[in-house]
Amino acid sequence: MKKKLLFLLLLTFLLFLLDLLFGSVILPVEDVWKVLTGSHPNPIYKEIILNYRLPKALTAILAGAALSVSGVLMQTLFQNPLAGPDVLGITSGASLGVALLTLTTGILPLWMTSGWGQIFAASSGAVTVMLFILFASIKIRNTVSLLIIGIMFGSFAGALVSILQSISHPDTLKLFITWTFGSLSSVGWDQLSSMGIVIFIGIVLAFSLQKGMNALLLGRNYAGGLGISVKQLQILLIICTSLLAGTSTAFTGPIAFIGITMPHLARNFFQTSDHKIVLTASILCGSSVLLACDILSQLPGAKGTLPINAVTALFGAPLIVWIITRNRQP
Repeated sequence: MKKKLLFLLLLTFLLFLLDLLFGSVILPVEDVWKVLTGSHPNPIYKEIILNYRLPKALTAILAGAALSVSGVLMQTLFQNPLAGPDVLGITSGASLGVALLTLTTGILPLWMTSGWGQIFAASSGAVTVMLFILFASIKIRNTVSLLIIGIMFGSFAGALVSILQSISHPDTLKLFITWTFGSLSSVGWDQLSSMGIVIFIGIVLAFSLQKGMNALLLGRNYAGGLGISVKQLQILLIICTSLLAGTSTAFTGPIAFIGITMPHLARNFFQTSDHKIVLTASILCGSSVLLACDILSQLPGAKGTLPINAVTALFGAPLIVWIITRNRQP
């Protein structure tokens, strides 16, 4: 078990270094090391590594960890292997918030409809949907019904976004569509600290709920028999997922498939459902895979980069098919 965790940790560290090396310009290892240790004299190399590639790689680690952990929480709550962080409509709510900002406010200056403006709009949209879901969770005990309500919230938000897109100006529409591609490079140092603090709080909360989640795997009645308040646990899981998925989406845009697929990789790699291990493994799997996807997105080199959402979909979609066919086998 420790050897597998060490392997994932080393893999994440290796991919982190490779993400610093690759880009429109491939940098030598010694130059990257000198910049990180503060001994490189070239200001251009310092700018590329310290102000662009290093924040981007750290953002990949944070977003991968946040989405993966929120995927574990949702799959445990709904007892559904295909549940993900966007299942409650939180991602759709964030998209609606950004759409309302960028597609209906063409008179606003660009700095208000990008950067912190987008982050505030996405966070507001995610929190609004979270509040609706929390209210519904108080009234509804059945997790399947709550799942359906979350899907309906997502569909409703998606419909509103489609309407806004159809009536928006081409320039603002381009800005919004660019956000929907997902981006790890739009987070600077000033934003990275805020993103890291909220995600750290969400991950700590998730680990504090691991015993309750282990009991929930055996059924609501069993968990209740152990003295666990299932309703309170359900609300905390929704809040934690909202913090993690909402924050990640707000800062990086919607990134698909990481939250759904990484918990399965973690469980299959360690052959366990113990959340103490699964949560840790999911953090490392999500971070390493998103770093790898970011490296692959740099393949065009100087000709540009691929949308991170497209790369994660190329990886995640076949894995989802494998999960479905595997669960159908006797």
